[in-house]
Amino acid sequence: MQTVVIMKSEDVKNASAPYVASFSSRGPNPMHKNILKPDLTAPGVKILAAWPPVAPITRVEGESRVVPFNMRTGRSMACPHVSGIAAYIKTFNPSWSPAAIKSALMTTASPMSTLVNSDAEFAYGAGYLNPLKAMRPGLVYDAGEIEYVSFLCQEGYSTEDIISISGGNTSSCSQLMEQTKELNYPTFVIPAMRRQPIRVSFNRTVTNVGSETSTYRAMITQPRVSGLQIVVEPDVLQFKEIRQKLSFKLSVHGVLDAPIASGALTWDDGVHQVRSPIVVHVP
Repeated sequence: MQTVVIMKSEDVKNASAPYVASFSSRGPNPMHKNILKPDLTAPGVKILAAWPPVAPITRVEGESRVVPFNMRTGRSMACPHVSGIAAYIKTFNPSWSPAAIKSALMTTASPMSTLVNSDAEFAYGAGYLNPLKAMRPGLVYDAGEIEYVSFLCQEGYSTEDIISISGGNTSSCSQLMEQTKELNYPTFVIPAMRRQPIRVSFNRTVTNVGSETSTYRAMITQPRVSGLQIVVEPDVLQFKEIRQKLSFKLSVHGVLDAPIASGALTWDDGVHQVRSPIVVHVP
């Protein structure tokens, strides 16, 4: 069900990574307070790759030259980078779900500046891909098929639509929505009206995949835009074993006085920094 979709960002000025990679299910990518698209940024400019001899090296009419390799730029150049890194992470962590691998890629990505693109995370996602850190993320936001299906239910998809997307039978939406209220996604997105009161809470669960005993402290990057406040409860998570799960609540309240405001939550144990973007925006 999980596929890689590459979404072009024309405005990202970073020459090494002007294309953004988005993992998604087949079908639309709704903007919702659990989903940020694109997910992250990956290399996609002037990539040297093998080239089939049956294909011309340019789109110029009459082109007949043949080469074994070619330099190309675009979505299809970023896609194999993300796919290969995801497969590489899976070899070190064979029991991880697609959601856990996706979480590892997103929460270890290098942050990018809003000065680069005014669309902020909607241009570059969680940041620039960091393969080495993604192998050992410390914590992951895991989720199963039922949680994704429940999310589609909440977005208004019918049972028939969901069966066509997932390719299998599923319970009714009413049953699934009772079981799963939120998708355990590693980003926080809030659509809001400008200058209207905001009070939104998210419940998330992280799984320890780092040290057996570890203590993570919440580090909040408050939005530069005044009028918004982010709070995490509890702000300290103490793990006693691998694969232990602990939950927390993130709350955002205040007033948005700009088209978009970006913040972040980072869980830090002194070794791992598990970062999740927080975005409040006017749709």
